[in-house]
Amino acid sequence: MADHKFRPLIEVLPASDGPRRRHWSDADKLRIVEESFLGPRRVSATARRNGVGRSLLTIWRRQYQNGELGVARPPAFIPLMLGAEEPAGTPAPRSARASADSTAKIEIVLANGRRLTVPVAIDPAVLAGLLPVLDGA
Repeated sequence: MADHKFRPLIEVLPASDGPRRRHWSDADKLRIVEESFLGPRRVSATARRNGVGRSLLTIWRRQYQNGELGVARPPAFIPLMLGAEEPAGTPAPRSARASADSTAKIEIVLANGRRLTVPVAIDPAVLAGLLPVLDGA
């Protein structure tokens, strides 16, 4: 006689089969987060490609921007373009540099993702006191 009742096949997996959660190293988290910042709408695609949940990647991105993810990286050299060249001799006096172009600005991107735009004529001592406050160090 045939059994015509619907009985789904269920497989019960014991907890001893393996770990239930994956553990990501800080290096892997940083690599995945930096990959997700490469272009617009890259969070979901990056999460799928690396086998990470989109919400978990969003949490990692927020931690990265707040400076909580990974170890502090030392300052690195960045590309810099200057508009006008000065003679190789002694630098121009501060007042001459400030009056040359009062609208020129410098944009500084901090490790936590914040951007700071300051005038070229800013006093270095003021900038040195401002950066640690904004960087959260």
